[in-house]
Amino acid sequence: MSFLDHIRACNAHDLSGFRRFELDGHCVGWVRHALAEALPGVDPGFVVTADRLTVAPEIRDFEARSALLDHAAAYLVECGTVAALRGEYYAIAPRWGAEPLARLDRAAVAAFGIEAYGIHVNGFVRDGAGGLQLWVGRRARDREVAPGQLDNMIAGGQPIGLTLAENLEKEAAEEAGLDAATAGRAVPVGAIGYTMETPAGLKRDRLFVYDLELPPDVVPVNTDGEVESFELWPLDRVAESVRSGGDWKFNVTLVVTDFLIRHGRLTPENDSDYLEIACGLRR
Repeated sequence: MSFLDHIRACNAHDLSGFRRFELDGHCVGWVRHALAEALPGVDPGFVVTADRLTVAPEIRDFEARSALLDHAAAYLVECGTVAALRGEYYAIAPRWGAEPLARLDRAAVAAFGIEAYGIHVNGFVRDGAGGLQLWVGRRARDREVAPGQLDNMIAGGQPIGLTLAENLEKEAAEEAGLDAATAGRAVPVGAIGYTMETPAGLKRDRLFVYDLELPPDVVPVNTDGEVESFELWPLDRVAESVRSGGDWKFNVTLVVTDFLIRHGRLTPENDSDYLEIACGLRR
C-alpha cells in the first residue's frame, strides 16, 4: 500500500450501477438499480423511472418522507442488505447546512447513497524536542466496522439535530473521556471527502477534521466500549504504518494523511505522489 493507494481505494466506485435518488427536485443520493426497482413494491410512495428514483408528488413534508424511508430501511434489514438498524438518524439535504428534506437511519445511508457527514479529531502532543506525537486508538474487537484496527482519537458520524460542536463534545466524552472544556479547544482544520462503493451501496462521506493539542499529562480513556486502547505514536511511526500496511480503519488513513501533510511530515520532496495525494483528499 501507499498513501495514494488508500485514497484510490476509498474512491473506487462505478456510477453505472446506480440511478439518481431525488427529493424535491434535488439529487440527494444514488441507489442500485435492483433496489430502485424493488422499492415501489415495498411502499407505493416510491416512484421509479429508467434513470431515477423519486417519491410520489403528494409526499412533500419532512415527516411523511421520513416515514417512507423508514419502510425502505426496514426492507433493507429483511432482505439482508443491512444487518440491523441503528436508531440513529442522518439528515438528507441538498447540501451541508441546507434545511433537511427527510431523515434516514444511519444503517441505510449507504444503500441510498446519501451524502453523510462526520467528525474526526487528531489528538496530538508536542514532545520535548518540538516534534509531534499522535494519539492512536485501537478499535474494539467486537466492532461491526474495522474491528481491532487503528483509529483517530475521536471520530463519529454527524446525527440530525446536533451541531458539529455539540457532536464533538459528545464524542470526545464517549470515546476519549475528555471534558467539554478540553474538547472545546479542538481547532477545525478542513474537510475530507470520498465516494466508495460497498456491498451495501455507495458510501459518500464528508469528514470535518479537527486538531486537538493535548498536554502530556492528559491521557484519553474510552468510555463507550468502542476503543480497547490508546497509544501515543511519533509521527514517523504513524507515517510508516499508514504507508506500508492495512492496520488502519479505511477512512482514517485519509485523515491521518492530511495531518501528515499539514504538519510537514509528508512533502513534495519525500513522496512523488504528493500532488495527487493532496488533491485526492478533497473529492
